[in-house]
Amino acid sequence: MLQAIAFYLLAAGVIGAALGVVSARNPVHSVLFLITAFFSAAGLFVMMGAEFLAMLLVVVYVGAVAVLFLFVVMMLDVDFAALRQGFARYLPLGGLVGLWLIVVMVIVAVNVAHQGQAGKSAGPMAAEPGFDNVETIGRVLYTDYIYFFQAAGLVLLVAMIGAIVLTLKHREGVKRQNISAQVARTPAKGMRIVTIKSGEGIEA
Repeated sequence: MLQAIAFYLLAAGVIGAALGVVSARNPVHSVLFLITAFFSAAGLFVMMGAEFLAMLLVVVYVGAVAVLFLFVVMMLDVDFAALRQGFARYLPLGGLVGLWLIVVMVIVAVNVAHQGQAGKSAGPMAAEPGFDNVETIGRVLYTDYIYFFQAAGLVLLVAMIGAIVLTLKHREGVKRQNISAQVARTPAKGMRIVTIKSGEGIEA
């Protein structure tokens, strides 16, 4: 009974947060709703016994992707009012795409329900002898699909560098750090030895 209540609460949290992502006017609130949806989905994965996927969802998506989205949205000076000017023009195309996605999801749900009634639904992957579920998934993912994880890490690295480059604004009158000048600095350029007479100061 408690498990069913927890499932429905987490499922409602995912659906409500997803609606908040697409309906919130403030982009920062949309990213916060997205983080809430990720946490609720991670809770559902834990209830299903997929602790590794739950950890992956929290660490990768909440700890990296969502934080990157939040960083970009808060740092970039984007005129969101100008972005919404073409909303009515692209509304028919967006409606067709949304209708197509609904049809696809209905077809998938009907097929899954039909397979479940026929007893052909695929069960969870059996753990290897001597390893639990998390260790088995880790051995498969990080041996057979290691290159996909490396490619995903490279994409996240490029996205992070791109966000930093976009937020760097060169303004006049603002002193910036010059790494090459600091590295090329020598003791002869960095200090000056002067002889000060007693009772006299030093000119700036």
